[in-house]
This record gives sequence, structure tokens and C-alpha cells, in this order.
Amino acid sequence: MGIPKAYDRLDEMLADPEVDGVYVASTNERHHQEVLACAAAGKHVLCDKPLAMSLAEAEDMVRACQAAGVVFATNHHMRCGAHHIAMREIVRSGRLGDLVVIRVVHGALLPAHLQTWRINDPTAGAGAIMDLAVHDADIVRFLTGDEIVEVSAMSKNSGMGTDRIEDTALAIFRTAGGLLGHIHNVFNTPFNRGSIEIHGTRGSLYARDNMGQSPEGTVHLRDADGLREIELRHEDLYVRMVRSVVAAARGEGEPACTGQDGLRSL
Repeated sequence: MGIPKAYDRLDEMLADPEVDGVYVASTNERHHQEVLACAAAGKHVLCDKPLAMSLAEAEDMVRACQAAGVVFATNHHMRCGAHHIAMREIVRSGRLGDLVVIRVVHGALLPAHLQTWRINDPTAGAGAIMDLAVHDADIVRFLTGDEIVEVSAMSKNSGMGTDRIEDTALAIFRTAGGLLGHIHNVFNTPFNRGSIEIHGTRGSLYARDNMGQSPEGTVHLRDADGLREIELRHEDLYVRMVRSVVAAARGEGEPACTGQDGLRSL
């Protein structure tokens, strides 16, 4: 990969004074101890989602990074998508009126190279809920500025992976502001399309093909003036996230998604 330095032990990497920050992209059960080690070494941290296997561990990670004075960010990359940034601005502008319902469809076919621990190792935090639903909880918070306070959900295994691990989940929820929502997660529907709908008393937003890793997808606004497509300026979602973490490490505001945001989504 042309990377000038590589390490096979975490402690060796953390001992390197030239390392300023670490992206923790290991399996979920390892996040807790590795983030604590980074914080103890004074390194800024971008941690993959979900932050940890439990709320207690995630809270521990947030406290450790605060005590160490390092930036702690969560890699909820979807909030860096041009479609979601545009939708958030429209919601904040009031053009939709009072929000009534939000719907998130997230999932298709889990790629073959990812059909490993995500579907066969419960100890690593496998399953559609830990892999996908945390993204949806975060994007709901990001788009609406509201907190989910009540949830009812069902899950099932429909044939992918170990029978103890869900590959499909549906949830309905209520936010503190009274918005109702629906989340749909699935690992094994190859012709599914990611989407988000937000319906208000004065308008509706429709995003399509927006729940992946690629900078693509569309957003349409429907209101009294008809249906029109919103112009988007797509950019790599991970580049935007990393840029925000680097800026935060320089003292220039907060990362696009903080550790506290990651705790909330978990």
C-alpha cells in the first residue's frame, strides 16, 4: 500500500512520537481496550462504530479521552454525505414544517468479503443491529436534531450466517419531540435500495441510494411547489470525516461525529 511505517503491535505504534492520531477499525469487542490505550498514550482517536459492546464501555471510553485531553470521534461516515448534509439544512430551515414521520431503509446484500465475523461471531458484536442500526440511529439524530427516547423492535435470522445472529431487523421509535420513525435493516436482500424519507406538515424529502459508502445518491423535495431534485456536491464521505478529525486535533472545532454522538447511537 506504500505506507512508510507499519506495526504489528499496538504498544509499539503508540510509543512512536510521530503518531498523532489513531483510527481504531478493529472488530467491535476490541474497541474499548484499544481506545483506552490510545487515550493513555495521548493520541487522538477516530473509532469505528459501534463504539463498544456495551454502554458502560462506551461511557468509559468517552471519559478516558476527555481526561486525556484528546479528540474522540466516531466514524459515522453517513453524516458526511452530501445528501444528508443537504437534508439537514432543509430540515433546519423549516421548509418541511413540523416533522411527523421519518423512515430509514438500510441494507442490501452484505458483500462476500464481509461475510465473516459480522454474521458468525457473536462475541465480536455481529449482526445487522450492531452493524447497521447504529448508523440509522445516528443519522436520525443528525437529520432531525432530536433524541430517540422510545423503541420497539423485532429481529430474525433469515438464513445468513449463524442462527444466533440476526440478519434482519425492524424498529419503530418515538423522539423526544414526538417524531415517529421506522428503521429497516437487512443483510441479504441484493435488490434493496437504501433510502430515507422525512415527512413534515409542509413538505417531504426523499433520498435514494444514499445509505452506502460511496458518494452517490439523490435527494428530492416535494412541497406545494411540486417535486424537484436538490443539487448535491458529492465528496468521499471518509475524506470529509477524517478532515474534520484532523481539524479538531488542531483545535478547529469538533469532529463531524463526536464520541458522545457515538455513545448516543449505541
